[in-house]
Amino acid sequence: MKYLGVENLIVSNASGGVNPKFNVGDIMIITDHINLMPVHPLHGKNEDRFGPRFVDMHEAYSKKMISKMERISNKLNIPVQKGVYLALQGPTFETPAEYNMVKNMGGDAVGMSTVPEVIVAKHMGMICFGISVITDMGGDDFVVEVSHEEVQKVAKKSEKLVGKLVEEFIKE
Repeated sequence: MKYLGVENLIVSNASGGVNPKFNVGDIMIITDHINLMPVHPLHGKNEDRFGPRFVDMHEAYSKKMISKMERISNKLNIPVQKGVYLALQGPTFETPAEYNMVKNMGGDAVGMSTVPEVIVAKHMGMICFGISVITDMGGDDFVVEVSHEEVQKVAKKSEKLVGKLVEEFIKE
């Protein structure tokens, strides 16, 4: 995408919530992430034409874009949460103990994507913004069964709201 002229990347995902203030169906602006995937996307020989060996990740998700989305969500009266996204390798949903680990490590939501894409985009000098739909909740206090079908169903319900937010975001 960078070589096609894209400078700003918007990523989205479905994620499990661990923040007890969240509810299934909530939209969460990603403020930061924790990478616990076993293979780093920049592992191996660095391609200098893509970016530097050691990538600055202090602002993986643009504070300016986060503020803009908060303003837009207020304008459209679409409530959003903010939080830290923690990435684990799938393809299984988390155990109750893993949900608790995510919470204890400072995560608000957990999923199996987004972080590698953002790392690579930052490596190439792109500005990133991320949004999650909380499709399930997990942890000792709120253990529920999770299925791919249920995740898709919840994501589909939030699709129109996320679409409105992103459409207005791009317009502005």
